[in-house]
Parts: sequence; C-alpha cells; structure tokens
Amino acid sequence: MAIASLRRSAWALPLLALAFLALVGLSSVLLRGARIDLTANQEHTLSPATIALLEGIEEPVTLRLYFSERSADDFPQVRAYAQRVRELLQEMAARSKGRLVVEVIDPEPYSEQEDLAVAQGLTAVPLPTGGNFFFGIVGSNSTDGELPIPFLQAEREAFLEYNLAKLVSALTVEERPVVALFSGLPMAPEFDPATGSPSPGWVVDQQLRELFELRRLQPDFTAIDADVDLLMLVHPAGLSDDSLYAIDQFALRGGRVLAFVDPDAENAAPDDPLGGNVGGARASDLGPLLAAWGVDFDPTQVVADPGSALSVQTSEGGANEPLITLLGLDAEALSSTDIVTAQMELINLSTAGVLRPRDAATTRFEPLLSSSDQSGELPTSMLGTVSATPSNLLREFRANGGARTIAARVSGPAATAFPQRGGDGHLAASASDLQLILVADTDLLADPFWVNVAPGPGGFSEPFANNGDLVYNAVENLSGQAGLIGLRTRAVASRPFHRVQALRRSAEQQFLQTERALQQRLSELEQQLGELQRGEDGAPALGAEQQAELERFQQEKIDVRLQLREVQRQLNADIDALSMTLRVVNIVLVPAFVAFLFLIGGLWRLQRRRRPAA
Repeated sequence: MAIASLRRSAWALPLLALAFLALVGLSSVLLRGARIDLTANQEHTLSPATIALLEGIEEPVTLRLYFSERSADDFPQVRAYAQRVRELLQEMAARSKGRLVVEVIDPEPYSEQEDLAVAQGLTAVPLPTGGNFFFGIVGSNSTDGELPIPFLQAEREAFLEYNLAKLVSALTVEERPVVALFSGLPMAPEFDPATGSPSPGWVVDQQLRELFELRRLQPDFTAIDADVDLLMLVHPAGLSDDSLYAIDQFALRGGRVLAFVDPDAENAAPDDPLGGNVGGARASDLGPLLAAWGVDFDPTQVVADPGSALSVQTSEGGANEPLITLLGLDAEALSSTDIVTAQMELINLSTAGVLRPRDAATTRFEPLLSSSDQSGELPTSMLGTVSATPSNLLREFRANGGARTIAARVSGPAATAFPQRGGDGHLAASASDLQLILVADTDLLADPFWVNVAPGPGGFSEPFANNGDLVYNAVENLSGQAGLIGLRTRAVASRPFHRVQALRRSAEQQFLQTERALQQRLSELEQQLGELQRGEDGAPALGAEQQAELERFQQEKIDVRLQLREVQRQLNADIDALSMTLRVVNIVLVPAFVAFLFLIGGLWRLQRRRRPAA
C-alpha cells in the first residue's frame, strides 16, 4: 500500500508540472490581449477616441521604436518609461486589426540602425561613456510618408497616448489641415513704410503658415469652404450679419472654431488721419453667436487680478508696480486635463475678458485659462486714460466672485443664432456636437507678450512664455480628426504619499504657530528688558530684579526651543510609525495571510483525501 502511494506521488509531480505548463500555454493563446486595468486613472487602457482611430486605419502603418537598450542600464527611470511605451504600442497594435505594425530596434553604436535613426530625424543624446543614446519613434505608411517623434521625454508621459495617436492620424492623412483665418489685427506680412521693407508679420502667423494650409478671409466674407478643417477668428469686430451667419452654419454642420475675442484689443490698428485710415474697434465679440453656443461674454468688462498681476515700470528710473490688468497665468491657472493647456508654465495676457456658461445651456463649458480667486472686474471705460495708472486701478479694484474663466472649450448640441433665416442647406440645429475653443483675449497673440524676435529677416525667435504653444496646440487639436479632440492627458504614474504629506503639513503648522508665538514673546520680553535696563537718567542699570527677569527670559527661551525640537521629533516619529506600519503590513501580514490561505486549502484537500469514499 505504501509502495503504491509512493508511485502515485512520483507520477503526480511530473503530471502536475505538465498540467501547469499546458495551462500557461493555453492562457497565452486564449487570453492574448486580455487584461484587467486596476490603476486609479485607467493608465493602461486606451481611450475610446484612440480605439476608434486605430479601428479606422485602412492602410498599414508601421511604428518603429528606437531604444538604446544596453545604454539604458544607468537610467532606471528612462528604462521604466520605455517599458510603458512598449506596452502602449503593443496595446495599440492589438486594437488595430493588424494594420498597425510595431517594431523595436536597438541602434547599437556604429551600426546601420544607428545611421538610419539619425537619418530619420531622431535625437542622438551623447553619453558620458561615449556613444549615443536613442529613444524615439519613427512612423511610416504605405505611400512613403514618414514622421518622427525625435525623443520621448519621461516628464511628458501624460502626452504619450495623444502624441502616438496624433502620429498615426498624421500618417493616415495625405494633406495638411486647412485653416481659414479672419483677423482684425495686423498679424499678416505687410509692407512696413517705416523701414521701407516687408514685415514678416507676427510670429504666431508665420508658424501657422508653416504648419497648415492657411486661407485668409476678407472682412466681407459670406461663405466658408466645405474643405476647411478649422475656422480661426481673431478680433472679429464689426462683422456683418451675413458673415456671422456663415460662421453659425459652419459650426452647426460640424466645422471646428477657434475664436479670440477681446473687450480691449491693445494691438488693434490705431487711427491714422493723415493716411485716411480709421483705427479698428478696440472691443470685439461674435454678436448673437456666443449666446447660441451657451456662453456669456460682456465686452465692457476686463479681468483684474492682483494674484496674477505682472509688474511694470511707469517712469524711467521709477519703481515697478503691479498692473492688475496685465496677467501672467502660471500652471495652476491652466487646465491640467486638457491637451491644449496641460503642462504649460506661463501664459501672458492683457485686458482680457470673462467667459461664463449661460443658464440652461445645452453645451458643455470646460475652463482652460482662469484667473486667481483674488480677481474681480473693471469697466473698459477706465482704461486708456491718463488716470489709468497701476496704483489708481488697484485703488479702484474690488475682489469679488472668485476666479474668472478667460478661455474655455465648448462642445455639445446647439441651435442656430439665426432662426429667422431659411433656404436650401439651412441648419436650425447642429448636425453633430459643436467643437469650439473660445479665448477672451487677443493681446496674447502679439510678439511682445511671449517671444523675443531677433532683428532682421530670418531672425531667431526665442519664446519666454507658452502663448504660442497654446495657439498651436488649439489649432492642431481642433483641425485634427474629430476623435482626437476628445483626448485628454493621462495622469502620470507617480503617486505622492498623501498621508505622509498630511502629517508633515500638520506638524509644520504646529511648528510655525509655536515659532510665531515664540517670536512675539521674544519681542515683548526684549521690550520689557530694555525698559528695565534704563535708569531714570537713561543710563543702563541692571539690578537684582532685572537680573532675575533676564534669567527667567533666558530659561523661557530654552523651554520654547525644546518645544520646537519636540514638535519636529514628533513629526519624524509619526512618519516613522506610519512607515513601520506599512512595512509590517506589506512584508509580514500580507504574506502571512496568503500563506494562511494556502495552508487552509492544503488541509482541506488533505482532509478530503483521507475521507473514505461513500
């Protein structure tokens, strides 16, 4: 009996091993591509917009990931990010029905792959030990189209899915997007009579011409071509009803709109009586269109915000003063979830307006740029006068109502702003969701607000703010495939220790409160000592009473310092206790619990084996 049991045991282990291998093999085939994403922000799940793009690919697209595997041993963060890129590429390939091919290439030094990576536009980063490091992607299609992502930066992980989807989209579209531009500001190239030579125009206009097919609309336009991908409106002051109706119908039939309106456009053309020219209007809006799109905009009010104000020098040699209508919005004022504004650092604006969602609007209103909670509004009638000095504006200012929205994305169904019109092709309501980005400032487009331009033709432009990035991101996002508009940035995979941060903040508050109390007490005691140490004739005199008071002060100072050290010690003790608790849970309790479950399962199986058959 014992020998037979041993024989069964000897056969059981190999059979169990074979069964395990068979199970693993079957699962790798049957469950290929299946996964469960348990991360908080669904970091490993493609968005519906990306999936729709991949499923709609008609011609094969190849993405080649160039990653210097052997040179990445000294860069663990980059290696971890490379694994994230691989996983996302594999997930995209699995969703493309075989039309997206992913290749991973290690361009070793002095190899053909390294020469090819350089020739295809990838960035070669020199290594301290010699050689180059590559980490980029080259995409190609079946018609010899080729586009690179020169280098994948780990700090831009939030943009990874969007950039890959945009690359695939660009490889499946043969022509540059068409942008129809109407501008009431002098953005375009023109002849400059002051210099007697052509002016290249604003930098933002130059780069739009380089990246897109730019068509300029005349002030009396009454139609927008059907092949226009994006309508860009800059300071649309004084447009006729026919022009506004053309914009209305373009948006309702699915055309995307990027509009810059302004309550006080400082760059509007000035009056020139000698030349017979009348300056353009300082204020602009879109008449009844904004209301039809579910947005309120008052062109008689500007945002004033001491919390975001930039300083100016009002006189030569004078002190800098904050100008509450000249704003520098930092990262906290920009939407971190919208691809247009995410991870920007600074947007400069001047005399900007306020956008608000209308009551009972059918559209969605998502703020992109916002003032601080300290903001308020000032009437435009106060601007442009001799008395509109920084100090006077600050004196007249009253903060109320919290933050103001300066730019917003608007989407969703809407009705026409011209219900009284009709005729062939007239749309009374949107055929699909509106896709708009509205900005209540035009001055941010002007060169002085965001870029230093070197003099002379072909001068180098050096940006010092993200105004240009805001415009290009918005144009690129809206002029792309409709699905890409819905993409947002992904949360980065790093996780802060919220509990530890809360403990630290609490202890620091106690520390600061105790420190303030100490400083106040020190000031009081020093004042008392100063009075005690002076005699009637003003000469210093330190008697027994004063000496006792001095000793008491010194002892009290020692005691308070001990309290400060105790607060700091308690801070570290709380954090250490939390760390120890986590270690015990992760290292001891969780493994012990798993082992306990296996033990219970083993005992149960052993009990079943010993139980006599019925």
